Amino acid sequence: MDNITFQYPSWYILLCLLLGLAYAVFLYYRDKNLREQSPFLNWALGGARFLSVTLIAMLLLSPLLKHIIRDVKKPVIVLAQDVSESAAQGWTEAERNAYQESLQQLAGQLAGDFELKEYSFGSHVREGIDFTFPDKLSNLSDALSTVYDLYSNQNLGAVILATDGIYNEGSNPLYTSTQLGAPVFTIALGDTTQRRDLVTKRVFHNRIAYLGDKFSVQADLSAENAAGVKSRLSVYKVEGDRLRLLQQNPVDINSNDFFETRELVLEAASAGVQRYRVALEEVPGEASTANNSKDIFVDVLDARQKILILANSPHPDITALRQALSSNKNYEISTAYAGGLKEGVATFDFIILHQLPSRSNDAAGLLNSIRQANIPHLFVVGSQSNLARLNQVQSLASVRAGGDNVNEVQGRVNNGFAFFKLSERLADNIANFPPLLAPFGEYALSGNGQALLYQRIGKVDTRYPLLVLGEEDEAKTGILFGEGIWKWRLFDYLQHQNHEIFNELATKTVQYLSLKEDKRRFRASLSKNIFNENESIFFDAELYNESFELVNEPDARLSITDSEGKEYNFTFNRSGDAYRLDAGILPVGDYRFQATTNYNGENFTYSGQFSVQPIQLESYETTADHGLLRLLSEKYGGQLVYPSEAASIADMIRQRETVRPIIYETSRTQPLINLKWLFFALLGLLTLEWFFRRYFGGY
Repeated sequence: MDNITFQYPSWYILLCLLLGLAYAVFLYYRDKNLREQSPFLNWALGGARFLSVTLIAMLLLSPLLKHIIRDVKKPVIVLAQDVSESAAQGWTEAERNAYQESLQQLAGQLAGDFELKEYSFGSHVREGIDFTFPDKLSNLSDALSTVYDLYSNQNLGAVILATDGIYNEGSNPLYTSTQLGAPVFTIALGDTTQRRDLVTKRVFHNRIAYLGDKFSVQADLSAENAAGVKSRLSVYKVEGDRLRLLQQNPVDINSNDFFETRELVLEAASAGVQRYRVALEEVPGEASTANNSKDIFVDVLDARQKILILANSPHPDITALRQALSSNKNYEISTAYAGGLKEGVATFDFIILHQLPSRSNDAAGLLNSIRQANIPHLFVVGSQSNLARLNQVQSLASVRAGGDNVNEVQGRVNNGFAFFKLSERLADNIANFPPLLAPFGEYALSGNGQALLYQRIGKVDTRYPLLVLGEEDEAKTGILFGEGIWKWRLFDYLQHQNHEIFNELATKTVQYLSLKEDKRRFRASLSKNIFNENESIFFDAELYNESFELVNEPDARLSITDSEGKEYNFTFNRSGDAYRLDAGILPVGDYRFQATTNYNGENFTYSGQFSVQPIQLESYETTADHGLLRLLSEKYGGQLVYPSEAASIADMIRQRETVRPIIYETSRTQPLINLKWLFFALLGLLTLEWFFRRYFGGY
């Protein structure tokens, strides 16, 4: 529908007509050149001039052409089907086909009068209905929230939810904050009959444990309609296709609504991702045994480091260091003397050299082995140390000794130390610790060394280092220029009844020195080591050139192998300067991977492992909750029906006065002067008038 509006009063149109008429009369009434021609010609040319002048004058009034567009929107009906495993549990193939036909019949009845939108929901919401019921989770609140997000600002007529009322992810749908503004009809699926069933509902555990440690597992056990029944709770180690029994405990079920929490203690006996199964023994007459067991995955880290305290001779410092480092469960401490070391130094991750090299033992072979193996180490300097030799075997600091004399020195924290942070408690107390015996002489820092502690001699704060840390070549090195730290440990206990301050200093120093940087030029990584069976597995990889700059010119490949030897081969995608790969969803099990590439003729490989764990939530709750669906329908003004009555929902919706089409009117305006045909009409009138006047001698 079109109409014209003016931005000036409508009586201005009369002025435009008068202007056109005056112009035509003035031009043709007094024009003697055309009086000899036919009167019709005068009237025709006068009319053309009248129209053109009038239209031009009216265009100066800025008229607008208003166009009104009407759009009829049908009510939107959302049909959402729960496609989690529990929704179709217990159905035969014939029952599933019959339900599919009834739902399609309902959709056909609604499609003509309404705009029908079909969705599947479970672990996530997506368009279309999948009658294979593949999802491992049920999230009703997410389905309602998605409908609200998509259609809250549209003509939403009704929502139809076909589900069993069981949800194991998300919040209770009754308490969602969304207000749909439309009735919710629910199709109640599943069976509400309470049957005998034993369930291992939840198992709480740490995802990470350390090799050799014991860790706690809590299992929530429940049973329905099984009063007086005896079962057993077993814990197995899953090793490929084999189950190895770890422990077994009796479970006496004393009520029809039984619930109990059991605490189990397991030992992390081997490194890597370990799979355990917590299972309740099946009892006679049990409805389902799929929910009797639950598998858990624990990533056992072999983070324990072997530390060697190698001394020139017996000294109380050795015991103090050993006891301090033993407070960290990830350290395996060994002690030996320079002449009695039976193991090769390459078997250790960190070495403390107490007064080595000494005046009686320059430890040349030992130090060469440490340097060749790039083993981080800490020198503890004392009265037996050979300072000249010490200056030769490290470049962090040097001591120009003044004979065999020693100074009594206390420690003072260097506030500018940047490698790691010490607690305020340690920084405040260490200055009061008893003095150590440090060689007398001139000290100088060099290379990459930083002083963690400076020497305080009496009441004088010096710039002489007491504890120096840094990096040489590819190994981190430290030097403690003083002996007698056993007194620090005893004094700490005397003052605070514990060894926390001394232990912090010792463990943080060793942690920094023993931490090895990953300098491999090709690396592949996962965000985690344990994935759920519905998660996609993403890999990232990085390749560095000789200057440790990121490059990704060559192709990088990945091979994943499961526990049965089946291989999955992929090629990484380039992402920026690195690589990325989406390996998709893999079956439940344990996997190893190897990433490979070739750069400038050099082959690079990187290996690792991960596991995919099953999601068993759908098997833990098997009794449908139709009460929840009834309350949900009442909350939104809908109604609950059963699958056999699904077709009646179409009539219920049509009977609703609120479910009606909505007419939307859109007004669109544009200046009339923008119409091209109007320009050509005016041009045509003026051109015809000019032509005839010219032809008959009017000009």
